[in-house]
Amino acid sequence: MNSLGTDGGGTAHNAAYNTVSGDAVIVGPVLMAQRIEGLQLPTPPPDVPPSQGPVPSRVFVNRTRELADLDAALSLAAGPEPGVVLVVGVGGVGKTQLVAQAVRRELHHLFPDGQLYVDLADHRRDGVVDLAAVLGEFLRALKVHKDYVPAGLAERTALFRSVAAPLRLLVKVDDVQHAPEARALVPPRGVLVATGRRVLPSLLMDGAVLVDVAPLDETAGTELVRRWHADADEGTAADVVRLCAGHPLALRAALEWLAARPQLTLDDVVRDLTAGRYGTDDDGAGEVMAVAMGTAGETEEGGVGEAVDAVLDSVVAGVAGHTRHLYDLLGVLPGTTATADLLAAAGATRVDEGLGELLSCRLAVLVESPDRPRRYRLHDVVRAHARLRARALSEERRRAVLRLVVDFYADAAAHGDALVLGDRFRIQPPPDRSLSELAVRGTLFTGRAEALEWLDAERVNFRAVIRVAADEGRHEQVWRLCESLWALYHSRKHLADCEESGHLGIEAAQHEARPDVEVRMRNQVARAAYELGDLDRAESQLDAAVDLLGLVGDPRLSGVVQESRGLIALARGRSEESPGAAYDRAEEARQFFEHALAANRAVPDPHGIVVQSYNVAQALVAGERWADALDVLDEAAGTARAGGDEPMLPRIDLVRAHAFAGLGSLDRAVAAAGAAADAAAALKQFAKLDQALELLAALADRAEDRPLRAACEEKLSALRRTMGLRPPAAPTA
Repeated sequence: MNSLGTDGGGTAHNAAYNTVSGDAVIVGPVLMAQRIEGLQLPTPPPDVPPSQGPVPSRVFVNRTRELADLDAALSLAAGPEPGVVLVVGVGGVGKTQLVAQAVRRELHHLFPDGQLYVDLADHRRDGVVDLAAVLGEFLRALKVHKDYVPAGLAERTALFRSVAAPLRLLVKVDDVQHAPEARALVPPRGVLVATGRRVLPSLLMDGAVLVDVAPLDETAGTELVRRWHADADEGTAADVVRLCAGHPLALRAALEWLAARPQLTLDDVVRDLTAGRYGTDDDGAGEVMAVAMGTAGETEEGGVGEAVDAVLDSVVAGVAGHTRHLYDLLGVLPGTTATADLLAAAGATRVDEGLGELLSCRLAVLVESPDRPRRYRLHDVVRAHARLRARALSEERRRAVLRLVVDFYADAAAHGDALVLGDRFRIQPPPDRSLSELAVRGTLFTGRAEALEWLDAERVNFRAVIRVAADEGRHEQVWRLCESLWALYHSRKHLADCEESGHLGIEAAQHEARPDVEVRMRNQVARAAYELGDLDRAESQLDAAVDLLGLVGDPRLSGVVQESRGLIALARGRSEESPGAAYDRAEEARQFFEHALAANRAVPDPHGIVVQSYNVAQALVAGERWADALDVLDEAAGTARAGGDEPMLPRIDLVRAHAFAGLGSLDRAVAAAGAAADAAAALKQFAKLDQALELLAALADRAEDRPLRAACEEKLSALRRTMGLRPPAAPTA
């Protein structure tokens, strides 16, 4: 048995500290336990349940039957087993608002642990929902720290079920089109309420309760109109309901528009809707728009769609010219949300006034977002109308707007990348415009944290913008965006987005005859596949990249490819059953990392040198070449300190601890792992702190040092609770 107070050869050390090889410092068993107990953990986030989703409207009437049906369905579903409620109706009929009202009025007490919300339209690509991204958002809303959100869908699903297991949650999901989308998001306890435009029979066969939401009938609609306009004649109010086909969104838009024009009456609204009057941009801010009646009526919504289009036509015709121009821009923009900064960059004038008018007419709504800029979106029914209007724009004008939008996002993403990942190797030149030039006022974001939140808030828009840039032949902007967005995709593990955009980046590089860019893009796709565990797919991308390395000049491109090949070799080695095969994989990885190290030394790139030295040491440890690994790590630590690369030090010390443990020098291993824990806590690298505490607990177990193990387990449990894990995972030996 080796105690933690020996050097592995049986000689006891009673002194508190003794300097040993490299940067390790031996600490006596009692003091090491006290040191672990004294580690400062972050303050836990406020214990406030999430309350996501649209806010209930203060004016909500005439849904007595639907509210009763939903109350009954939710009460039935909120049993000991998870339940599902399916709320079905045409777009804009008020399904989401109905759910919000029911929960606020009667049912909030059934879900004391919070409410989660997602609109799947924001996560759907080519008809398929990125469920991993949805679950990532849910986990962060449940206070799971980003460092603890895993990469793959299966891992996120498992963690969501673990974290949510003791919670009574209401999960509200809009725009469900297929049953598997809903099933994947059902909480272990509580209820999922899914809204959609059609019945999903397989969900009903699973036991889901159906609530049907129809347009308002004449009596209910008339009461709603007179709630807003108490002096309205009952017959006139009934005419408005009929012309709007009882559609709440259309009624609200028409009456909000009227409220802003006190010189008009409800009779004027009826007259204009009956006449089908369309407006023109008489101040030159836009173009003449004429939308044929009946276009929406070809959809499943029939006459309701025609009525809504007619109302929206009349409302848009009555707003100011600059507001109409803004509305038309929103119909052109890719993505789902917009900021004032983006709209100004796209050519809008008097943006704040225009957005204010669109909000007052209920054509646009504010969107919840964790980043600083205010975000706006059109309801999906309104967005369809705006895009239909945008078809009347000339091709030249439409492409000019899209060019401005793509350029805005390319420059903004480059600034975000620089703030998030610092001075990393990039192929593209710095952006043309400063952050302040991209903003209507102030700057888009300041600092790493704000930049990452902004990039994440724009993720859906980025996906659409890259596609538009590819369709428009803006190949340089495509790969620039893809390169910059590695900062987002890697940090927040949006790996499906990384692969999708990366393939477009590869095509763009081929169009531009840029082998250097193609190598970069293929490596990014490979790293995403590697993190998702698909090593074969990753390796095929890297093989194609290797074939291009003879055509590129910067040795760092060879370095990033060889690094990725080394990581794959290490991953394959961990799955080998034969020790001999595992050692062969470790040696293969070492050779790849040595190539990457040489490439970074040729530049030279100090950070790259440290990273690849660390990787070489990892491969040496995997091959049980403990002493060789320690030599490499000592040099890497010196280079890191000389270059101010402190974030690499906890990683170096963790590998050093494994090497010392392999040599049987448990005291040195504990010293190195303790140093890793200290540095990781100071740098707020919580995942590395977790690894260091796990390793220390395992080392203490080997040495039968119960006080140290107890201190590590207690601190590890506290860390994981602080990081949002319920229940805390047990440390592994």
